Amino acid sequence: MPFANLKVPADTLTPESKKKLIDAVTDAYVDVYGERARATTLVLVDEVVEGGWGLGGTVLTAEMLGRS
Repeated sequence: MPFANLKVPADTLTPESKKKLIDAVTDAYVDVYGERARATTLVLVDEVVEGGWGLGGTVLTAEMLGRS
């Protein structure tokens, strides 16, 4: 089963934009594995709350992620 786990900053996606991401990732797997992969592709969209991102030991803020 193809599986993708997307991490995005919390509250940055609408239900429609989440659907668009899920469709795009599913389509990417289908491009690689063929149409048989569509029914079994699992895509998780996890929203990471403020302070839940770190890079090189530094906690990234919403401002650093370009959200403020």
